[in-house]
Amino acid sequence: MKQVVQNYKSGELAVLDVPVPGCKPGGVLVRTSYSLISTGTELMKVSEAGMSMLGKARSRPDQVAKVMQSVATNGLPATYRKVMGKLDSYTPLGYSLCGVVEQVGAGIDEVKVGDFVACAGNEHALHAELNWVPRNLYAPVPDGLAPRHAAFGTVGAIAMQGVRRGEPQLGEVALVIGLGLIGQLVVQLLVASGVRVVGVDPDPARCGLAVRLGAAACGDPASAAVEAAVAELTDGHGVDQVYLAAGGGSNQPVELAAQLSRDRGRVVDIGKCRLDLPWNAYYEKELDVRFSRSYGPGRYDPEYELQGRDYPIGYVRWTERRNLACFLDLVARGRVDVEPLVSHVAAFDDAVETYRRLEDGDVKAVAVLFRYPEHAGAGEAEAPAVAVPAVHVRHSPVRATRTPVRLAFVGAGNYATSMLLPHLAGREGVELSAVVTTTALSAANAQRKFGFAEATTDLDAVLGDKAVDAVFVVTRHSSHAELTRQALLAGKTVFVEKPLALTEDELAGVLAAVEESGNDRLQVGFNRRFAPLLTEAKQRFGARTGPASLRYLVNAGRLQHGSWYLQQGTEGSRFEGEGGHFIDTASWLLGADPVSVYALAPSGNEDLQVVLRYPDGSTATLSYLTTGAPGFPKETLDLVADGKVLRLDDFVRASVYGPKKWVSSRLPKARDKGQSAELAAFIKAVRTGGPMPVPLQSLVATTAATLAVRAGLVGGAPVTLARAR
Repeated sequence: MKQVVQNYKSGELAVLDVPVPGCKPGGVLVRTSYSLISTGTELMKVSEAGMSMLGKARSRPDQVAKVMQSVATNGLPATYRKVMGKLDSYTPLGYSLCGVVEQVGAGIDEVKVGDFVACAGNEHALHAELNWVPRNLYAPVPDGLAPRHAAFGTVGAIAMQGVRRGEPQLGEVALVIGLGLIGQLVVQLLVASGVRVVGVDPDPARCGLAVRLGAAACGDPASAAVEAAVAELTDGHGVDQVYLAAGGGSNQPVELAAQLSRDRGRVVDIGKCRLDLPWNAYYEKELDVRFSRSYGPGRYDPEYELQGRDYPIGYVRWTERRNLACFLDLVARGRVDVEPLVSHVAAFDDAVETYRRLEDGDVKAVAVLFRYPEHAGAGEAEAPAVAVPAVHVRHSPVRATRTPVRLAFVGAGNYATSMLLPHLAGREGVELSAVVTTTALSAANAQRKFGFAEATTDLDAVLGDKAVDAVFVVTRHSSHAELTRQALLAGKTVFVEKPLALTEDELAGVLAAVEESGNDRLQVGFNRRFAPLLTEAKQRFGARTGPASLRYLVNAGRLQHGSWYLQQGTEGSRFEGEGGHFIDTASWLLGADPVSVYALAPSGNEDLQVVLRYPDGSTATLSYLTTGAPGFPKETLDLVADGKVLRLDDFVRASVYGPKKWVSSRLPKARDKGQSAELAAFIKAVRTGGPMPVPLQSLVATTAATLAVRAGLVGGAPVTLARAR
């Protein structure tokens, strides 16, 4: 089998072929699916190995003391041979993984071969294809929890033990110093405990991530914003607890802890940072300094870890194994979200290069996972797939429409009132019949502003009104699929804002309504393909004969705190909400639907890189970024094929380079992203009974591709878009 090792003397990293460990009694043999790189602890160890002998000594004074004691006891020559022999040996890396039980040792009856388990320990949960793990250092993975998420179990237990040492109480305020991997987990655990959290880190991206994960405020340790946030949240008293999750040689964390703590506050050291306590500051506030020992009670006890002797729950409620199981349960129930922490997923065979890129700073990461090959002898793993349902419909006769076309709106929020209704109000041949909202006042406001004939909260009455020709669904994302399904079954032509669906089941439900009713009169609000500037640029580019490469940069920017777009548990991710726009545009430009999706989250935040592959070999790369400069254009696009280049600059300017160069002749007064033209095409289809502006199969394919991004992030591999027959 293969294992990642390091020579501490030379600093060499390698993936070695080593013997498979035996399955001893009291444990299980586990084949690794994913293992987690601790970007703090492991990189510190890797960095130390690259130091000179003097540097190593300075970084590990504890080991130097042991060497000096050995010199006094055994003499210099013997000690030198012992130390150099130990240094010039390969040592393992890794301590947190998830894998499949391949063999069960004697005395183990709570798991069986084939079960997924999360494993811990720097001697037993190594970056290796196979590990023997004793009973108290693994925990079964709950049903439905992805193996890549279960691989966080050990670091989750470390964070959990730190939080337990702080004894948080409902309503308290905590300060987390250091927002790396452990710090981000501490933030989420505290929020889940009913504690308001202020985070501290010099990295703005990590601060932003912590806020998205529930922190009340975050900032640089040198900024006044942190002190102001603490003062506001605590009425000037100071925080109840401080969690030191930072590393390095600076004494700033412990000094900041004293500065921002209340009298008799608790300071918990989780990370390995300098602890030169300023005596006066800690004495005057009588601060309670506590240490958190790794995963919890049982750590470093050979009888517990190696011999499997558990501590009675009545005396020790939370052991390291119970912490591990508790953390897995929280992730499985959605109380802790580790997916935003995954910055990079690398193949296990690329381990050495991955460490090099991390150490050199080429990869900026909160958490990095190694993905392992499937079981030996099991054959090639089947590529993950998301189904693209085929549309089967027995068309019902298109209902004759009158002039004007009568429209009903379900929802009258900001997008409806700013981007859709202004193009419809007063349009010749259109009548705004009814607006339906959940609150009476918002319906009344829309009626007054845009001239709806009726304002109501009764959806059923509107769907049952035979005078209504088409229904616009412009509500929050979580309701789109169900409202669309109801409107289709009621025989209405439907315009639904993106997304059409947030899950494969929701998409299947919409298509079931199409088949049941024979009504396939559906349009999704993918407006960019209707933008006049982009339409003209596509015409100027002309037909192509060879594969194309398309690059689409979306400088999405950060959302304001409190935006409902951040409610991922109910409304889906931000990309699931609007990513269909960009996939649809790419597919329209390339003239086909994608056949596979590969997604990466390289920065530990909402940034995404999505690669779409098309039947003719064309590719589209979507960079969906939230960390860019606000002043940079939101959308830029380049299409390259057959010696030609199409360039779009944020719907303000377009150009085509080829045998003849074309540049849009004038700058529009405002960015026209196609809403007006899209609505005109929709109204024409409703009035005439002609084809819908975008084929239903294309809408389905775009929705499936958008959903495949999530599947790709979870699986860490390309996702095939399998067209159903």
